[in-house]
Amino acid sequence: MTTARKIMTGNAECVRADESVLDAARKMTELGVGALPICGTDDRLKGMLTDRDVVVKVLGAGKDPAEVKAGDLAQGEAVTIGADDDAEEILRTMSSHKVRRLPVIDGHRLIGIVALADVARALPDRAVGDVLEALSTD
Repeated sequence: MTTARKIMTGNAECVRADESVLDAARKMTELGVGALPICGTDDRLKGMLTDRDVVVKVLGAGKDPAEVKAGDLAQGEAVTIGADDDAEEILRTMSSHKVRRLPVIDGHRLIGIVALADVARALPDRAVGDVLEALSTD
């Protein structure tokens, strides 16, 4: 059985909720990623920060990325997947929430990220196509 634990990218680095969006953007650049989990001082997941969030909600809105905190962009409860959830649950969660990246949680601890690219490498083309279609529609 293909599980999130088997296909995820491990060792996901967080941006702390109290770090600036500018610091988060620098970290994204250093790591070569388009999204970072936002973690609180309690090491619990608070949300996800994407490069699109930086552009649209900060730069496009005329805000100073050095002043805006990453935690200010965390919206509601983060959509996650359990480490031992199977591929069907990953696809269902991505499709229903229209997300391309899912933080992988083991208990309450963040252990990795499953991105659409990870799913594409691990699962049959038809299943991946269905997710892409769901993500592309309103």
